[in-house]
Amino acid sequence: MTKPPQIFDRRQQRLRLTRAERLGYADFLLAQVCDELAERLAAVKRSFSRALDLGSPHCGAVATLAASGQVEHVLRAASVLYLSRPALSGAAAVVADEELVPFAPKSFDLVVSLLALHGVNDLPGTLAQIRRCLVDDGLFIGCLFGGGTLSELRAAFATAEAEIEGGVSPRVAPFADLRDVGALLQRAGLALPVTDVDTLTVRYDNAFALMRDLRAMGLTNTLAERRRTPLRRATLMRAAAIYAERFAMADGRIPATFDIVWLSGWAPHESQQKPLRPGSAKMRLADALKGLEPPGEGKDD
Repeated sequence: MTKPPQIFDRRQQRLRLTRAERLGYADFLLAQVCDELAERLAAVKRSFSRALDLGSPHCGAVATLAASGQVEHVLRAASVLYLSRPALSGAAAVVADEELVPFAPKSFDLVVSLLALHGVNDLPGTLAQIRRCLVDDGLFIGCLFGGGTLSELRAAFATAEAEIEGGVSPRVAPFADLRDVGALLQRAGLALPVTDVDTLTVRYDNAFALMRDLRAMGLTNTLAERRRTPLRRATLMRAAAIYAERFAMADGRIPATFDIVWLSGWAPHESQQKPLRPGSAKMRLADALKGLEPPGEGKDD
């Protein structure tokens, strides 16, 4: 089996997430997607006996599932468990790598993952493992950061490094494209795949305030190919200045874009609606259009 490219330093990710929780996790984005998860689950109109929260930071996803009234038992599995958080009633937790989902086939009828899967090196493999641990007609629903996330910060740093250091190093992770995610759901064997994107814009006084929030969410640079030498102060200051010059709004504050890509799919089941086979239509298109007049014809002059 070919090992997937190691885009992220997973050990460094765990250290950053642990530090973020210890110092006070910034949960404003997580709170937003938890509200959205609650709405999406309510639209499903069914209950679930065994749910898995895979890798979601903090405890927001577990709390949302518990409050939904649709889920009987919840298990939380993540490579970093925030032991400083009080345990939620009725929710068990295990340490598990999101890239190596350690559960038997057909263990859950619901799997959720919020703002976690953009950090795995093998997203196709993780989605395939999620599919495997779902019962027939079980549901997966999750979200991750999409391609436009932190585009302003990426551009500001690239320009600043090119000006001051004569080259560009990777500082903002490559995020998933909406169309690619839909194809990956199908590749994983999930039926009725659905993807969509919510774009959130958060306004900050300056780039340093944004970077403080990223640190408090454990979202600072963990790319495997990141530059290991400390960031030069001159580069940092220039990046902040470029950010303000290019992107400042009328009130002087700067925007930070977060694309939230939502994805969902079902483990296949014979009861699910299936697309018609090619050639199975009972009426030709020409017959369906017969009698329709082209624009402008059949009218009085």
